[in-house]
Amino acid sequence: MIELPGPIPSLRELRRDFHIQAIVNGLLGFIFSASGPLAIILSVGTGAGMPAALIASWVLGCFGINGVLSLVLSWVYRKPLAFFWTIPGMVLMGEALTRLPFDEVIGAYLLTGALMLVLGLSGLIGRIMKAIPIAIVMAMVAGVFLKFGTDLIRHVQSDAWIAVPMILVFTTLTVFARIGRFIPPLIGSLLTGLLLISIFDAPNIALDQLHWLAHPVVTAPVLSLRACLELVVPLAITVLVVQNGQGAAVLRAAGHEAPINTIASACGLWSMMTAMVGSVSTCLTGPTNAILVSSGPKESHYIGGITVGLLAMLFGFFSPGFISLLMATPAAFIVVLGGLAMLKVLQTAFQSAFKAQFSFGALVCFLVTVSGIQIASIGAAFWGLLAGYIASRLFEPADFQPTN
Repeated sequence: MIELPGPIPSLRELRRDFHIQAIVNGLLGFIFSASGPLAIILSVGTGAGMPAALIASWVLGCFGINGVLSLVLSWVYRKPLAFFWTIPGMVLMGEALTRLPFDEVIGAYLLTGALMLVLGLSGLIGRIMKAIPIAIVMAMVAGVFLKFGTDLIRHVQSDAWIAVPMILVFTTLTVFARIGRFIPPLIGSLLTGLLLISIFDAPNIALDQLHWLAHPVVTAPVLSLRACLELVVPLAITVLVVQNGQGAAVLRAAGHEAPINTIASACGLWSMMTAMVGSVSTCLTGPTNAILVSSGPKESHYIGGITVGLLAMLFGFFSPGFISLLMATPAAFIVVLGGLAMLKVLQTAFQSAFKAQFSFGALVCFLVTVSGIQIASIGAAFWGLLAGYIASRLFEPADFQPTN
């Protein structure tokens, strides 16, 4: 059964819970989502030979339509619930488009959404997620997010001109907390990067030639057995267990109990809507929610979720122009900013994963996740969870015994 929300915050309560750090985290979470993950959409679309209008329609669904869900559920549940799209699912779709027509892929999207909706309403997903020890889930989160930290270090060597100053400003504002109250460390790092770009690598863009308003491209779905066999189960597992599992684990570590069944049901319903404009399945995002809960008062975190939702809606509806502007910035800028935002998240993930209980299962989960192994078109994060759970059952059975 879906979890019912408490009293919906009034406008007065929104003003009471307003905190500048929540707005900052919402802005940074949006910038992260509208950079590297957006580049994956563009890469998949162009690689599959899709027209620009259809790719813009994908972005409209991934950001604009999912932004509505983020805003509504964050507000109603008073929790930072940011929804975007499944990145592994987007990559999987890119591979499928080499063999399948696009209308059959859309049919598989719709069936996946219907399956997720049924599973969410049944309450089964919530029971599955509660059965997996939090240490093993957080080990999976650490394995998935580790790349953000290592990429940050790599860019210190390859793009020192922008990475080193951004890190120095972040460190200074973190160490000298009095200054950091007025200029949050990530905002200081963001402004430093933009200043360096304007001086040393200013993009050459004719603003008057940008096209702004996105137009939905509706594709009539076709249900085919081959597309459903190839896409439905991997997509459903990726969203419900892996992607939503990451997001829920990040929220739980920050003291927020995510409404798992509601999230699964909402992902199913929204996936069916975004499919009509060509977008891949909706999911509770891990990295963006990690940024939302990385700092600031816990009771204000949901304001960050509302902020992400509003910005995503604006970005989706005006995506053609924003895409051109964002893609003109150096890749190192976004990578460094995302890496700095993930440091605290990685620290929390490792601390939660490698405590006394389930530590061997967490280690196995982490190693499998980091390996990047892919079996039956399902990514390493799922196999990491499965391997870690089995390892703990075999080698740490006492950890599953209830404590008095």
